[in-house]
Amino acid sequence: MSTPNTLKTAIVTGSSRGIGRAIALRLAQEGYAVVVNYAGRQEEADKVVAEIHEQSGQAIAVQADVSKKDDCIRLFAEAEHAFGQVDVLVNSAGVFHLATIAAASDEDYHQTFNINVLGTLNTMQQAALRLRDFGRIINFSTSAIAIARPGYGLYIASKAAVEQLTRVMASELRGRNITVNAIAPGPVATEMFLSGKSDELIQEFAKMPPLERLGEPEDIAGVVAFLAGADGGWINGQVLRANGGLA
Repeated sequence: MSTPNTLKTAIVTGSSRGIGRAIALRLAQEGYAVVVNYAGRQEEADKVVAEIHEQSGQAIAVQADVSKKDDCIRLFAEAEHAFGQVDVLVNSAGVFHLATIAAASDEDYHQTFNINVLGTLNTMQQAALRLRDFGRIINFSTSAIAIARPGYGLYIASKAAVEQLTRVMASELRGRNITVNAIAPGPVATEMFLSGKSDELIQEFAKMPPLERLGEPEDIAGVVAFLAGADGGWINGQVLRANGGLA
Protein backbone atom coordinates (compact mmCIF):
# COMPACT_ATOMS: atom_id res chain seq x y z
CA MET A 1 0.00 0.00 0.00
CA SER A 2 2.71 2.49 0.96
CA THR A 3 5.95 2.95 -0.87
CA PRO A 4 8.79 0.63 0.23
CA ASN A 5 10.44 1.44 3.56
CA THR A 6 7.64 3.86 4.49
CA LEU A 7 5.83 3.34 7.77
CA LYS A 8 2.15 2.51 7.33
CA THR A 9 -0.21 4.35 9.66
CA ALA A 10 -3.78 3.55 10.67
CA ILE A 11 -6.27 5.69 12.56
CA VAL A 12 -8.85 3.58 14.41
CA THR A 13 -11.70 5.60 15.88
CA GLY A 14 -13.34 4.40 19.06
CA SER A 15 -10.50 1.99 19.77
CA SER A 16 -10.19 2.18 23.54
CA ARG A 17 -12.38 -0.93 23.94
CA GLY A 18 -14.47 -3.56 22.18
CA ILE A 19 -14.15 -4.12 18.46
CA GLY A 20 -12.05 -0.98 17.99
CA ARG A 21 -9.51 -2.19 20.54
CA ALA A 22 -9.22 -5.56 18.80
CA ILE A 23 -8.72 -3.79 15.47
CA ALA A 24 -5.99 -1.54 16.86
CA LEU A 25 -4.12 -4.54 18.30
CA ARG A 26 -4.47 -6.55 15.08
CA LEU A 27 -3.28 -3.75 12.82
CA ALA A 28 -0.29 -3.22 15.10
CA GLN A 29 0.51 -6.91 14.68
CA GLU A 30 0.28 -6.37 10.91
CA GLY A 31 2.98 -3.71 11.15
CA TYR A 32 0.95 -0.51 11.24
CA ALA A 33 1.66 2.41 13.50
CA VAL A 34 -1.73 2.86 15.16
CA VAL A 35 -3.51 5.98 16.32
CA VAL A 36 -5.83 4.85 19.12
CA ASN A 37 -8.69 7.32 19.12
CA TYR A 38 -11.00 7.77 22.09
CA ALA A 39 -13.66 10.26 23.13
CA GLY A 40 -13.58 9.99 26.92
CA ARG A 41 -11.85 6.79 28.06
CA GLN A 42 -8.24 7.92 28.23
CA GLU A 43 -7.14 5.26 30.72
CA GLU A 44 -8.44 2.45 28.52
CA ALA A 45 -6.90 4.00 25.41
CA ASP A 46 -3.55 4.31 27.17
CA LYS A 47 -3.75 0.62 28.05
CA VAL A 48 -4.22 -0.27 24.38
CA VAL A 49 -1.20 1.83 23.48
CA ALA A 50 0.85 0.19 26.24
CA GLU A 51 -0.14 -3.27 25.01
CA ILE A 52 0.98 -2.39 21.48
CA HIS A 53 4.28 -1.05 22.83
CA GLU A 54 4.79 -4.27 24.79
CA GLN A 55 4.58 -6.14 21.46
CA SER A 56 7.23 -3.79 19.98
CA GLY A 57 4.63 -1.88 17.96
CA GLN A 58 4.12 1.84 17.54
CA ALA A 59 1.03 3.65 18.77
CA ILE A 60 -0.27 6.86 20.27
CA ALA A 61 -3.58 7.72 21.90
CA VAL A 62 -5.45 10.79 20.62
CA GLN A 63 -8.60 12.19 22.19
CA ALA A 64 -11.11 13.40 19.62
CA ASP A 65 -14.90 13.53 19.43
CA VAL A 66 -15.52 12.42 15.85
CA SER A 67 -18.85 14.26 15.74
CA LYS A 68 -16.84 17.52 15.85
CA LYS A 69 -15.08 18.52 12.63
CA ASP A 70 -12.29 20.44 14.40
CA ASP A 71 -11.52 17.37 16.52
CA CYS A 72 -11.22 15.24 13.37
CA ILE A 73 -8.87 17.76 11.77
CA ARG A 74 -6.71 17.60 14.90
CA LEU A 75 -6.89 13.79 14.97
CA PHE A 76 -5.36 13.56 11.50
CA ALA A 77 -2.84 16.31 12.27
CA GLU A 78 -1.58 14.49 15.36
CA ALA A 79 -1.36 11.23 13.42
CA GLU A 80 0.68 12.92 10.70
CA HIS A 81 2.92 14.63 13.24
CA ALA A 82 3.67 11.34 14.97
CA PHE A 83 3.97 8.95 12.03
CA GLY A 84 3.65 10.78 8.71
CA GLN A 85 0.85 10.53 6.19
CA VAL A 86 -2.06 8.22 7.05
CA ASP A 87 -2.72 5.03 5.06
CA VAL A 88 -5.80 3.54 6.72
CA LEU A 89 -8.88 4.99 8.40
CA VAL A 90 -11.11 2.62 10.37
CA ASN A 91 -14.36 4.15 11.60
CA SER A 92 -15.27 1.88 14.48
CA ALA A 93 -16.62 4.55 16.85
CA GLY A 94 -20.34 4.12 17.35
CA VAL A 95 -23.26 4.30 19.76
CA PHE A 96 -26.49 2.36 20.12
CA HIS A 97 -29.78 3.26 21.81
CA LEU A 98 -32.47 0.60 22.20
CA ALA A 99 -35.78 2.38 21.72
CA THR A 100 -38.85 1.91 19.57
CA ILE A 101 -39.33 4.48 16.84
CA ALA A 102 -42.40 5.80 18.66
CA ALA A 103 -40.53 6.22 21.94
CA ALA A 104 -37.13 7.43 20.66
CA SER A 105 -36.17 10.81 22.08
CA ASP A 106 -34.59 13.72 20.28
CA GLU A 107 -31.48 13.13 22.39
CA ASP A 108 -31.33 9.49 21.25
CA TYR A 109 -31.64 10.59 17.63
CA HIS A 110 -29.02 13.33 17.78
CA GLN A 111 -26.42 11.24 19.61
CA THR A 112 -26.93 8.26 17.31
CA PHE A 113 -26.64 10.28 14.11
CA ASN A 114 -23.93 12.64 15.41
CA ILE A 115 -21.57 9.77 16.24
CA ASN A 116 -22.53 7.10 13.73
CA VAL A 117 -23.17 9.27 10.67
CA LEU A 118 -21.65 12.72 11.17
CA GLY A 119 -18.62 11.18 12.87
CA THR A 120 -18.06 8.90 9.88
CA LEU A 121 -18.61 11.78 7.46
CA ASN A 122 -16.15 14.04 9.31
CA THR A 123 -13.33 11.50 9.26
CA MET A 124 -14.03 10.49 5.65
CA GLN A 125 -13.75 14.13 4.62
CA GLN A 126 -10.33 14.38 6.23
CA ALA A 127 -9.31 11.07 4.67
CA ALA A 128 -10.31 12.35 1.22
CA LEU A 129 -7.99 15.31 1.71
CA ARG A 130 -5.11 13.65 3.54
CA LEU A 131 -5.01 9.90 3.01
CA ARG A 132 -2.07 8.55 1.06
CA ASP A 133 -2.85 7.15 -2.41
CA PHE A 134 -3.43 3.36 -2.30
CA GLY A 135 -4.97 3.86 1.13
CA ARG A 136 -8.01 2.27 2.74
CA ILE A 137 -11.17 3.60 4.36
CA ILE A 138 -13.11 1.01 6.37
CA ASN A 139 -16.46 2.01 7.84
CA PHE A 140 -18.86 0.13 10.09
CA SER A 141 -22.46 -0.80 9.40
CA THR A 142 -24.50 -3.58 11.04
CA SER A 143 -26.16 -6.83 10.01
CA ALA A 144 -29.18 -5.64 12.02
CA ILE A 145 -30.21 -3.84 8.81
CA ALA A 146 -31.31 -7.19 7.36
CA ILE A 147 -33.29 -8.18 10.47
CA ALA A 148 -35.25 -5.02 11.32
CA ARG A 149 -35.56 -6.03 14.96
CA PRO A 150 -37.90 -3.82 17.04
CA GLY A 151 -36.05 -1.15 19.00
CA TYR A 152 -33.20 -0.88 16.51
CA GLY A 153 -34.75 1.76 14.25
CA LEU A 154 -32.41 4.68 14.92
CA TYR A 155 -29.32 2.49 14.89
CA ILE A 156 -30.31 0.77 11.64
CA ALA A 157 -31.15 4.10 9.99
CA SER A 158 -27.77 5.55 10.95
CA LYS A 159 -25.88 2.54 9.62
CA ALA A 160 -27.88 2.49 6.40
CA ALA A 161 -26.64 6.04 5.87
CA VAL A 162 -23.07 4.89 6.46
CA GLU A 163 -23.45 2.18 3.81
CA GLN A 164 -24.54 4.73 1.22
CA LEU A 165 -21.75 7.15 2.14
CA THR A 166 -19.34 4.25 1.68
CA ARG A 167 -20.56 3.44 -1.81
CA VAL A 168 -20.52 7.05 -2.97
CA MET A 169 -17.07 7.79 -1.52
CA ALA A 170 -15.65 4.77 -3.33
CA SER A 171 -16.76 6.39 -6.60
CA GLU A 172 -15.59 9.86 -5.64
CA LEU A 173 -12.02 8.69 -4.95
CA ARG A 174 -11.63 7.31 -8.48
CA GLY A 175 -8.06 7.57 -9.72
CA ARG A 176 -6.34 7.48 -6.32
CA ASN A 177 -6.42 3.72 -5.74
CA ILE A 178 -8.09 4.23 -2.37
CA THR A 179 -10.68 1.60 -1.48
CA VAL A 180 -13.73 2.41 0.61
CA ASN A 181 -15.67 -0.45 2.19
CA ALA A 182 -17.87 -1.15 5.19
CA ILE A 183 -18.11 -4.12 7.53
CA ALA A 184 -21.51 -5.11 8.91
CA PRO A 185 -20.99 -7.32 11.97
CA GLY A 186 -23.68 -9.47 13.49
CA PRO A 187 -23.94 -9.77 17.30
CA VAL A 188 -20.44 -9.50 18.80
CA ALA A 189 -19.58 -10.18 22.44
CA THR A 190 -18.62 -6.66 23.46
CA GLU A 191 -19.57 -4.52 26.44
CA MET A 192 -21.90 -2.44 24.24
CA PHE A 193 -23.76 -5.52 22.99
CA LEU A 194 -23.94 -7.43 26.28
CA SER A 195 -24.96 -4.47 28.46
CA GLY A 196 -28.52 -4.72 29.77
CA LYS A 197 -29.29 -8.09 28.15
CA SER A 198 -30.39 -11.15 30.07
CA ASP A 199 -28.49 -14.43 29.70
CA GLU A 200 -31.55 -15.83 27.92
CA LEU A 201 -31.55 -13.03 25.35
CA ILE A 202 -27.80 -13.32 24.80
CA GLN A 203 -28.21 -17.04 24.11
CA GLU A 204 -31.03 -16.25 21.69
CA PHE A 205 -28.72 -13.98 19.72
CA ALA A 206 -25.92 -16.55 19.88
CA LYS A 207 -28.16 -19.19 18.27
CA MET A 208 -29.23 -16.97 15.37
CA PRO A 209 -26.25 -17.57 13.05
CA PRO A 210 -25.77 -21.07 11.60
CA LEU A 211 -22.39 -21.12 13.37
CA GLU A 212 -24.34 -20.82 16.66
CA ARG A 213 -22.16 -18.41 18.57
CA LEU A 214 -21.65 -14.72 19.10
CA GLY A 215 -18.89 -13.12 17.11
CA GLU A 216 -15.72 -12.13 18.92
CA PRO A 217 -13.98 -8.77 18.42
CA GLU A 218 -11.03 -10.64 16.92
CA ASP A 219 -13.32 -12.08 14.21
CA ILE A 220 -14.07 -8.55 13.02
CA ALA A 221 -10.49 -7.39 13.41
CA GLY A 222 -9.44 -10.14 11.00
CA VAL A 223 -11.83 -8.81 8.36
CA VAL A 224 -10.41 -5.31 8.84
CA ALA A 225 -6.88 -6.65 8.45
CA PHE A 226 -7.91 -8.32 5.17
CA LEU A 227 -9.48 -5.14 3.77
CA ALA A 228 -6.52 -3.03 4.90
CA GLY A 229 -3.94 -5.37 3.39
CA ALA A 230 -2.79 -6.14 -0.12
CA ASP A 231 -5.22 -9.06 -0.53
CA GLY A 232 -8.18 -6.70 -0.05
CA GLY A 233 -7.11 -4.33 -2.79
CA TRP A 234 -9.77 -5.43 -5.32
CA ILE A 235 -12.67 -5.04 -2.86
CA ASN A 236 -14.17 -1.57 -3.21
CA GLY A 237 -17.52 0.06 -2.52
CA GLN A 238 -18.78 -3.07 -0.76
CA VAL A 239 -20.44 -4.01 2.53
CA LEU A 240 -19.05 -7.23 4.01
CA ARG A 241 -21.52 -8.96 6.31
CA ALA A 242 -19.28 -10.54 8.93
CA ASN A 243 -21.94 -12.33 10.94
CA GLY A 244 -21.51 -16.10 10.84
CA GLY A 245 -24.26 -16.46 8.25
CA LEU A 246 -26.92 -14.54 10.21
CA ALA A 247 -28.43 -12.78 7.19
